[in-house]
Amino acid sequence: METFFTTSDKIQHIIKSCNLTKTLFVSSIIIGDANTGKKSLARYLFPNAPLVSGNDQDEVKAALENNDELIITDFEKLSNQSALDFSNKRIIATANYMGNPALIDELFAFIYTMPPLQERLEDINYIKDLFVKEALSILMIEPNTVDTDNIPLNLTMNTKSLKKSIFTYLVQQSMDDNDIKAVLYHYLFKHLDGNDGYREHLSLYEIPLIEAGLKKFGSQLQLSQVLGINRNTLRKKIHEHDID
Repeated sequence: METFFTTSDKIQHIIKSCNLTKTLFVSSIIIGDANTGKKSLARYLFPNAPLVSGNDQDEVKAALENNDELIITDFEKLSNQSALDFSNKRIIATANYMGNPALIDELFAFIYTMPPLQERLEDINYIKDLFVKEALSILMIEPNTVDTDNIPLNLTMNTKSLKKSIFTYLVQQSMDDNDIKAVLYHYLFKHLDGNDGYREHLSLYEIPLIEAGLKKFGSQLQLSQVLGINRNTLRKKIHEHDID
């Protein structure tokens, strides 16, 4: 059985409401941004129900003919929603947006809104821990060799961007000199062009060097000494690269 963790009052309301209507032939739809866990929630609520995607109208039609209980994901992608017959069916659908409000209201007895991750702080921490464990395992990184407490999380695309930000951070933290050289090699091989390539791509080295140095030492004077360059030269480069 699929598990689903949440501390969100809105999602707890969806779970409670759906559990109360599990024995009835009524249909529900969960609407919310992409990658918020709508499909996982539907599977958690109806673990034995077949799942079909709205990407294929014929597949949905066939599934409706052969099943009394059904999960339909990507409902907004169905080309002819008005042709669907939910009579004596228990349907739970998911969609990224409402589409035709009047038709949605006609097809579904219950319409729920799935909140984005930014409104579910406790859920973020739980999901983050799951993705961190997955990333450490896949990347074969020892847990005590990287800092996983201060990962900059990207929530703009919910779980999709959250997962990507975790994997990207851990890859960056685990890279050695050869890995960094390999990344730069492949990037430069793809982008190196023009008549001033050396100067154009020098910022790939100078910007992170100066930004990291300023953060680490907190002083332009100390950083200029560490780098072995004149303080005025450092100031010029900071201004040239528009570094705060």
